[in-house]
Amino acid sequence: MNTKTNSQDFKNKLKKELSLTNDMAIPKLTKIVINAGIKDALSDKKNIDNALTILTQITGQKPKVTAAKKSIASFKLREGDKIGAMVTLRGKRMYDFLNKLIAIVFPRLRDFRGVETSKFDGRGNYSIGFSEIQVFPEIDPSKIDKNQSLQVTIITTAQDNKQGEALLRALGMPFAKQ
Repeated sequence: MNTKTNSQDFKNKLKKELSLTNDMAIPKLTKIVINAGIKDALSDKKNIDNALTILTQITGQKPKVTAAKKSIASFKLREGDKIGAMVTLRGKRMYDFLNKLIAIVFPRLRDFRGVETSKFDGRGNYSIGFSEIQVFPEIDPSKIDKNQSLQVTIITTAQDNKQGEALLRALGMPFAKQ
């Protein structure tokens, strides 16, 4: 089957559902950002390397180390300390990651009944938090010494939550029944 025809059908369906008149107003995915805050990054630098390896395995792309923007004395944190890692996916890798998320990761979650529609930010972008990374198929649970959490943010060109939800629903995102 021709993928160009499928994408045109997808756009026409979305355009009709949102009652848009201009083809350029149809929302689309811009990027997916995966962010991981690293526990005990200050006490043991090995944790940063472990987190970078994990993010590389999950995304297939080298992560960027993020640093603290402010000093916080109560956390013994200084400005510039390495405390996290992030990856920005675009293009084919973005769509591959989204397909993996929908087809493999969500079904592996315990007691999964769909993602909540309340996680939109008001501008059509959607965030999902994972408290453990063992749900990703690339991760070998026996090699994980500390539990790592991460946040996935799906950024779209949608103008509001309604358009963002319609786009993600059309892409196959399993939203919870209300």
